[in-house]
Amino acid sequence: MNPDIFTPRDTARPSFPGAVLAIIQKDLTAEFRSRELFSAMLVFSLLVIIIFNFALELDITVRKSVAAGVLWTTFAFAGTLGLNRSMAVEKDRGCMDGLLLAPVDRSAIFFGKAISNLVFMLIVEAIVLPVYALLYNEMRILQPGFLGVILLGSIGYIAVGTMLATMSVQTRMREILLPILLFPIAVPVLLAAVKVSGGLIAGAEWPEILTPLNILIVYDVVFVSIAYMVFDAVVEE
Repeated sequence: MNPDIFTPRDTARPSFPGAVLAIIQKDLTAEFRSRELFSAMLVFSLLVIIIFNFALELDITVRKSVAAGVLWTTFAFAGTLGLNRSMAVEKDRGCMDGLLLAPVDRSAIFFGKAISNLVFMLIVEAIVLPVYALLYNEMRILQPGFLGVILLGSIGYIAVGTMLATMSVQTRMREILLPILLFPIAVPVLLAAVKVSGGLIAGAEWPEILTPLNILIVYDVVFVSIAYMVFDAVVEE
């Protein structure tokens, strides 16, 4: 009997980028087939901005002052909905156990899930922003600088949200626990994003909004780094 038949043919450990890309591809393929997560986030976001549009019958000046807050409220709640659903699907279908058993660095799981969640959020934002610009007659939100702020805010929110969603998905009350954990920690990134976004809508120059912009960048770097370092311990628990 040939003993080689009991030896694994391919024991090569997948590279870190390869593992991240594989997780992203898995999530995107599964979502584009079912469209459950994307549809829920998009419908929720559109409903919120439409309700705000009809509920707040304000003059143009007041509309500009609340525009950034309405936008980030919409994105925050839609993002939380997406994060909860994304991790719940992994848990309910047993996919998370399979990912943890895979011969890859646990941080690759974090980056794969975070990037796929970010893609879903950015797609929703790409649809919501033009609709918002038409309803509120505010075309400044489609400028490159404003879109860059949206990207920075989304990265920070998704980074900390993915880590906390991984923790809360193990509990019975995960739908309630995630917002309770996430919103207090995400307050700095949301406040900074609202401040910068509001300044751009009001026509402020970059030096005037430099402080909240720096806070936004530092928040992204710090929480992506923290999630990278502690994700292994989070999934072990």
